[in-house]
Amino acid sequence: MKVAVVGVTGLVGQVMLDVLEKRQFPITELIPVASERSIGKTISFKNQDYKVVGLQDAINAKPKIALFSAGGNTSLEWAPKFAEAGITVIDNSSAWRMDHDKQLVVPEINAQKLSKSDKIIANPNCSTIQMVMALAPLHNKYKIKRIVVSTYQSISGTGSKAIKQLENELAGIKGEMAYHYPIHQNAIPHCDVFEDNGYTKEEMKLVRETQKILDDRTIAVTATAVRIPTAGGHSEAVNVEFENDFSIDEVRQLLHQTPGVVLQDNIDVNTYPMPIYAHGKDDVFVGRIRRDGSQPNTLNLWIVSDNLRKGAATNTIQIAEYLISQNLL
Repeated sequence: MKVAVVGVTGLVGQVMLDVLEKRQFPITELIPVASERSIGKTISFKNQDYKVVGLQDAINAKPKIALFSAGGNTSLEWAPKFAEAGITVIDNSSAWRMDHDKQLVVPEINAQKLSKSDKIIANPNCSTIQMVMALAPLHNKYKIKRIVVSTYQSISGTGSKAIKQLENELAGIKGEMAYHYPIHQNAIPHCDVFEDNGYTKEEMKLVRETQKILDDRTIAVTATAVRIPTAGGHSEAVNVEFENDFSIDEVRQLLHQTPGVVLQDNIDVNTYPMPIYAHGKDDVFVGRIRRDGSQPNTLNLWIVSDNLRKGAATNTIQIAEYLISQNLL
């Protein structure tokens, strides 16, 4: 089982290596791939050193799977070339997510849609993954009408440049800026670029990707995405209106039974999800579960997950694990 990791030197690429090792993925040969400036560098995986290669060399090595985390432009240009060579691509960028011919997959929810013909598979946005993980079992039971979500997103979602900006600000050093403004002691309501409708791309990903993953275009979604100075882990305040009524006890029970979801909801002892607890973990944590008293059939949830793991690397590798388990490669 040869596996290429494209974008191996980036934040998500490095986490992919960690997840591959910790989940004991059945890899026989690693092909680390990065941009031209990183070719020839050495990376370590399972106590073995590997030389970073370029994209064409990776195709020539004929891996079974290529895990992409190298940005949308790279994916648009190179994912089809890998696919044409018979390599299954699982892509972390936004390049293929809303393509009608490509599956957008959270394995616990819709992996059954995958087939051998799917050679380019899209990994959803980090903030979308954690939200639908919690909402999918509730949608199946009560049917979602409308979602109002506000996100509080880690700077790691922007990349290493943003982490360096925060480190510089904490040290009182002037350096390169990932954001238009300082992030230390700040909250920036601007994740990704603005679209013509006044929403950012990040906010519209929550709208479009949620509808596609849950396979229901009738779900109304509105979002506000905010960048905060945490080094890892996204948090979301989610208000969800259902067609059918629910009991809080039943909601808790459904979430407790959902693989990949951990219930942290005991206000008597101040137990609720926080990024500091989610760091380095593959689960989605849900708490602060309460009925919205302002209108019928409406629930409030607080959802937290490590955006580099379940929000990116782990979900990608879980897709690969499913393909292997179902002989779809």
